[in-house]
Amino acid sequence: MILALDIGNTHSEIGLFDEEKHQASWRIATGVDRTEDELMSFIDHFLRLQGLTPAVIDNIVISSVVPNMSQIFVKMCDKYFRMSPMMIDHRLDLGISIDYNPPSAVGADRLCNAAAAFNKYGGPCIVVDFGTGTTLDVISKEGVYLGGAICPGLETAAWGLHERASKLPKISMEFPKRVIGKNTEGSMQSGIMWGAVTMIDGLIEMMQAELETPADVIATGGLCRIIAPKSRYVHHVEPRLVLEGMIRIFLRNCKK
Repeated sequence: MILALDIGNTHSEIGLFDEEKHQASWRIATGVDRTEDELMSFIDHFLRLQGLTPAVIDNIVISSVVPNMSQIFVKMCDKYFRMSPMMIDHRLDLGISIDYNPPSAVGADRLCNAAAAFNKYGGPCIVVDFGTGTTLDVISKEGVYLGGAICPGLETAAWGLHERASKLPKISMEFPKRVIGKNTEGSMQSGIMWGAVTMIDGLIEMMQAELETPADVIATGGLCRIIAPKSRYVHHVEPRLVLEGMIRIFLRNCKK
């Protein structure tokens, strides 16, 4: 079995795979103060819920955008699994090439999204990832990662408004019945939720114009199932795209 650990700024996703076949996945708060022992307690618990033990893990692959947490996860792998994980970065054989300056600046999660999307749908394609930040990544027909856009994530935007404006409340991430809000919560939901849809669709339109050809649009990330149905351009919803990209990159490199 392969354990895939996707370390994000807000949440970390833990995936269990038998080769490319997904078995189970779980999410935990990233928590920058966690220790390797805490992380292992989560993983051990999750595995046992599946009727498994840590002994079934043969390989581990990590994608991380939080360097401090990367070190803790690596320590956990060494201490409890007695193995060094494969760390996703631009130097691996990704199945795509990178046209970005510098290539090392592309987040591991964005590389995994791009590799998985191109493998599954070909190019050109655009991946929209609704995470702590909302990212759009563009892959050409020839399999070249061309770059993209980074925007505030929905929860990040909502938190920022609440923190910076004393009279604005916390809100739930759901669409209001009306675009014209009749109360403060409804007005914030309208601005954040419908604003995100409008922003995403507008960016997709401009990216398609630069590509000069229609592109498949794939949505992923924590809020993809909520936002994607409202978009005019999203064709596919793939909540596990990062994990699938990690596994594909791992298998592509470990078999060499």
